[in-house]
Amino acid sequence: MSLREKLKKLKKRVAGLGSVVVAYSAGVDSTFLLVFAQKVLGDSVLAVTARSETYPASELREAKRLAKKLKIKHKIVKTGEFDDPLFKNNPPDRCYYCKKELFSKLNKIAHRYRMNFVIDGSNADDRLDYRPGAKAKYELGVLSPLQEAGLTKSDIREASRRLGLATWRKPALACLASRISYNSPITKKRLRRIEGAEEFLKTRFHIKGNLRVRDLGKDARIEVDQGEMNRLLDFKKFSSLLKSFGYRNAVVDLKGYRCGSLNEGMTYGEKRRKSSA
Repeated sequence: MSLREKLKKLKKRVAGLGSVVVAYSAGVDSTFLLVFAQKVLGDSVLAVTARSETYPASELREAKRLAKKLKIKHKIVKTGEFDDPLFKNNPPDRCYYCKKELFSKLNKIAHRYRMNFVIDGSNADDRLDYRPGAKAKYELGVLSPLQEAGLTKSDIREASRRLGLATWRKPALACLASRISYNSPITKKRLRRIEGAEEFLKTRFHIKGNLRVRDLGKDARIEVDQGEMNRLLDFKKFSSLLKSFGYRNAVVDLKGYRCGSLNEGMTYGEKRRKSSA
């Protein structure tokens, strides 16, 4: 199916929803979905962004800035995933508990403002990765129009480019908790350390693409796009600087950035059992 056909399908689907709350993170997918929904539904669209320790402060500021620029109604909701010990214990299905908290809050907002549906920016490629949060989405009736229309990440980037959205080439976004190895407890202190280290590396080493500081406890594993690996060649300087954030050792992963690299140690069967549990 061509991009044009997918967008036609998306338009028909969104128009049929009538009014929507969009789970908006300021990432590539949710920004495109928000702008597209506004073009189709006009004022019957409300963007909602989570304020959480798992969400970088810089992204929250960006979400506010973009929504204001686009003149779209925007609300901020505080989520409480840290109230759930199942989330803090960081099992392989951690994302389920986080998304359940978020989508429960968004459903309440949709009810309060008399919006028909909650929609999120999941795309067709997300079906190829381990996504336990999808279970919460199905349980709570959250829809994924981009996924339903068959739009891949590359489709969304191209459609965003055509719309003139600066986010079309924005690096992939994921919550800070995804940087911590499974079954290693999530704490607010660790999340702040990850956030600080990533912001520091972006600024000090001028990294523009994807960047992940994988928190392995006392050690850190750094992933950047292959094309930016040369920015970290001064390893002694880079490693010593990260020690100021509390890491004993820091290494650069020579494989480069991979989406969901902490899932690589899981077998296919484990992923299936966890996602269906």
